[in-house]
Amino acid sequence: MASWFYASEGKQQGPFPEGQFRDLIAQGVVRPDTLVWTEGMAGWQKAAEIPGLVGGGAPPMIPAGGPPTMGGRGNGGAAGGSLSVDFGILEFTWRSIVMLIGMCFVIPAPWVFVWYTKWIVPCVKVPGRPNLSFTGNAMALVPWFFGFIVLAIAIGFIGSQLLSNLLFLVQIVLYWLLIKWIVANLASNGQPLGLSFTGSVWAYVGWDLLFAISIITIIGWAWVAAAQMRWFCRSIEGTRQTELAPRGSL
Repeated sequence: MASWFYASEGKQQGPFPEGQFRDLIAQGVVRPDTLVWTEGMAGWQKAAEIPGLVGGGAPPMIPAGGPPTMGGRGNGGAAGGSLSVDFGILEFTWRSIVMLIGMCFVIPAPWVFVWYTKWIVPCVKVPGRPNLSFTGNAMALVPWFFGFIVLAIAIGFIGSQLLSNLLFLVQIVLYWLLIKWIVANLASNGQPLGLSFTGSVWAYVGWDLLFAISIITIIGWAWVAAAQMRWFCRSIEGTRQTELAPRGSL
């Protein structure tokens, strides 16, 4: 007999036998927009997208082979396969230019950055994580961003080399906080994924300094950049199957 799981506030609930799962649907605990999964499915899907699951009758039995791979944008389903990015080159170009201009004007930088991130994140297709989105708000960046600008101006007036070096470290720490903020605000089908970036700030500072030094070797920077990216990916927690994907769903 099939066992079912459902997602609530970004966390996996279950497994539930078919009978108990049917009761949860009848009680309204599992709604049409709730993400559900059972063995044989390629990834999480909204309950309403599975024929016969919501609206009467017992939950359907899914063949062990799972549903066919679904492609394209906006289908709302979760497909198996590899990570991919889908955007038009012209759209990518003009949006990148707009973001660069916004950064140059400084003041609109937080809003332009969030606008760009909200566009680029849904372009990333992650197996088992349908309709990826970014839920961050630009106002969360404003105090940090303008606080750093004021600090930089003040240190510029003082003219201290030591403070300038410390400002560089402060900038790296702020980038680290930005990464944590971005990862924490990723969602799938409108539900937070509950991801977190666990890399320490000192490790991040060390990687950045090592990368800066590796630039001198001309070629060596590529190896350092690749190693840093692997460290970055290993430091994101919440993508394991125990977080939102039962065994065999990914």
